Formats: sequence, structure tokens, C-alpha cells
Amino acid sequence: MPPHSQRRGTGLLLALLAFAQFISAIDYNIVYVALPEIGREVGFDAQNLQWVVSGYAVAFGGFLLLGGRAADILGQRRMFTTALTLYGLASLVGGLVSEPGLLVAARAVQGLGGALLLPATLSLIATTFQEGTARNRALAIWGGAGAVGLALGSLLGGVLTNYLGWESVFYVNVPLAMGAAAAALAIIPKDAPRERGRGFDLAGGLTATIGFTALVFGVVQGPESGWASAETVIALLGGALFIGLFLIVEARTAHPLMPLRLFRNRSLVAAMGITFVFMGTFGAQYYFFTVYLQNVLHYSALTTGLAFLPSALVGMVGTKLSEKLLGKVGPRTTIVTGLLVGAAGMAVLALGMSPNGGYPALLPGVILLSLGQGLAWTAMFVAATSGVDAHHQGIASAMASTTQQIGSAVGLAILVAIANSGVQTTTGGALVPGLRTAGFAAGVLTLLGVAIALTLRRPGSTPPAPTATHTTERSQAGISA
Repeated sequence: MPPHSQRRGTGLLLALLAFAQFISAIDYNIVYVALPEIGREVGFDAQNLQWVVSGYAVAFGGFLLLGGRAADILGQRRMFTTALTLYGLASLVGGLVSEPGLLVAARAVQGLGGALLLPATLSLIATTFQEGTARNRALAIWGGAGAVGLALGSLLGGVLTNYLGWESVFYVNVPLAMGAAAAALAIIPKDAPRERGRGFDLAGGLTATIGFTALVFGVVQGPESGWASAETVIALLGGALFIGLFLIVEARTAHPLMPLRLFRNRSLVAAMGITFVFMGTFGAQYYFFTVYLQNVLHYSALTTGLAFLPSALVGMVGTKLSEKLLGKVGPRTTIVTGLLVGAAGMAVLALGMSPNGGYPALLPGVILLSLGQGLAWTAMFVAATSGVDAHHQGIASAMASTTQQIGSAVGLAILVAIANSGVQTTTGGALVPGLRTAGFAAGVLTLLGVAIALTLRRPGSTPPAPTATHTTERSQAGISA
């Protein structure tokens, strides 16, 4: 293929992958803006409303490892198109239902689609673009598309909810997802024939999915049912048991779903910890920001959508700065900088909340938080894909994404419990002390991510020379520690 044709094909592929991230980001913010109306119209209470978000996160986190392995074994194009089709159909069902349980179920199926989509997307980026400047740029474009999606999602969510009702925020995903799935068949190269001898590890898939799903369910349900309630304890203990069984299966099977040797990759392990903390703190801010704007300041859905625009636009600037910083100082310093700036933003945003406050008081915190988010986002996934062999990119991306989604559910559950502690109302200035405490707590917890990021190697540093045994094992694992 001539160089210009190859570049054109690569450019179209990156545009499609960025568009998939754009669709996911639109859905993320559309749902947040529509949450209060969903709660009123469908019949959720204050604590159960988070299941519209957490139902997605539980399924996403539970099935990611399976999705990552499927991308590696069954093919990236096949899983990419399947995921988008599933996502579109689940969005259609979500707009049609009118019962809380059915809506959460539709969100869970969306989460399953996301669990198949994200590893396939990141694997395509990692195997198409060479590690270093090219991959950093591709991930920055991918992350920037997400920031644009957040901007349009918040505005679109406000417009649709205001004029057409909450159902429309689900319907809008249908043509976008189905169109992207159709385009993928023309743009993404056909999957290579499946390699012989690479098993799917059904036992590992089942134990991982059950274990992680039960664990996240227990953490999310704990604040509502009580941490000592039977359903919470059973879910937590059952999740821990199945995760333990999963690790035993992985240690003994010839073709593991998640090769335990990947944990020798220090960059990947650190990225997993960082994504957990990041989504448990940064990710929860959209929820509390929406609650404050609509339940305290009594903004309409449309005004709330407009209020999200600066956040998303600054986040897009952050992803571009992240690309430049990655080339100069590497993932370690870029991630630390992003997390510190974001933690400061959480504290400033919390200070800007008051019963009779206004939007200008929130802007400094919004800008710092969003800038830090953009800086850290691209760099996290650069760290997660560094030194991983092409045959393991899907599962490596899934490992980092699993901790990301579990962190989202765990962090939101903990911070919602903090915000709602002692609060007997769902609207008004009485919510402010809890919201501020949750913001300060998130800022402090973000420092744990900084500590993890400091374990990453600085650019140019090299690990000690491995022994002959370690060299053989590393070759077999297809990674560099």
C-alpha cells in the first residue's frame, strides 16, 4: 500500500475510534444531566438513583476482562462492531421502559456493550500506532474526542431533556452507535484468522465476571441496605470468593483469560491503581455537580447542560497539553501534575458551593478540575499500554479499564454515602454541607493516586538487567516489566 494511502487508512481508523469514544462520552454526560428528571418520572429515590450510573459501571467492570480477551482472541473488528450494535439496541430499550428495574437492566446491557467496546478500541490504537509519539498523539485525539463528547453531551442532554423528555437522551445513541458499527465494517481491516492453540478460558471468564460484578454490587448497595445487611455481606464475600477462584484458575490454566505474568509490568500495575483512584474521585464530580446545580440552585436541565460546557472544553485543552507533556516529561510527571491540579480543583469547587451561591463561584474549581482530568486521562492509558505485546493489548487495556470502572462504582458509593450522611431532604441548601464534605474527601483520596503514580519509572530509566530465567519468562509473556 502506498504511504499516502496507508496514512489515509490510519487516519480514518483513528477518526472512527475517536468517534466511538465521542459516543460513549455523549451518553455519560447526557445521563447525568437527565438524572433528576429520570428520578422523578421513573420513580427512583435519592439513594437508588445512583443505580442509573452504577448499573452501567457494575456491568462494565464485571465484563471488561472478558471483553479484553474477546478482542485478543475473536478479533478487534468483530468485537468493535458487536459492542456498538449491543450499545445501540440497549439505548433503544432504555428509552422505551418506564420501570426503575428495567431501566437499570438496560443500562447494564449498555455497560456490557461498553465492556466489549473499550478494550477493542484501545487494542486497535495500541497495535496500529507505535509506542511513543505516534501512540501518545492517537490517545490524545481519542481523549480529546471524549472531551468534545462531554461538551456536546451536556448541552444536548439539557436540550433534549428540556424539550423532549428524558427518554430522548437514550434514543439519540441509537443512530450514532449503529452508524459507527456500519462504518467499522468498511474502515477496520478484517480480523486475521484465529490462532490455533489460544483458548478462551471459559472458567476464568465466568469466575471473573461473577466475582467483579458481585463485588461492585456489594459496595454500591452497602450505603442503602447497610454494610451489615445480608445482601451486602453475601455480595462482598461472594465477590471476594469468586475473584480468589479466578486467580487460582489463571495460575493453573494453559491459556489464561488474564495472564498473571502481566503483573510484572510495573507500568500496567501502576496504571490500574491510578485509574481506580481517578474514576473514584474525578468521575464522581459530575454526579455532585449535577445535584448541586439542579437540587440546590434549581437550574433547569437546559441550564445545567450549558453549565457543563466550560468543564468539557477545558478538559479538551487538558488532553492537548497532556500530549505535549508526555513527549517532554513522560507519563509519571504528567499523571502526577494532572492529579494534583484536579485535587486542588475539587477543593476549590467544594468551597464555591453555598446555599445561595452562583455559578461564577464554581468556575475556578471547574477549570482546575477539568484541566487536571484532561492531563491525567491520556497519560493513564499511555502507561497502561506501555511495554505490552500486541497479543495482550486487549486484556491489558481491559485490566486498566476494569479497575477504572470498579473505582467509579466504589468511589461514587462512598462519596454519595458521605454526602447523604444525616441529610433528610433531596433538595435545598441543607444538601450543601454534605456535598462540600464529599468534594474535600475526593480531593484527599486523589493524593493516593499521586503516590501510586510516583512508582512509575522516569523517562530514560531502565530496570535492572533480568536473569536468564526472567528473560525467558518475559519473552513468553510478551511484555517488558
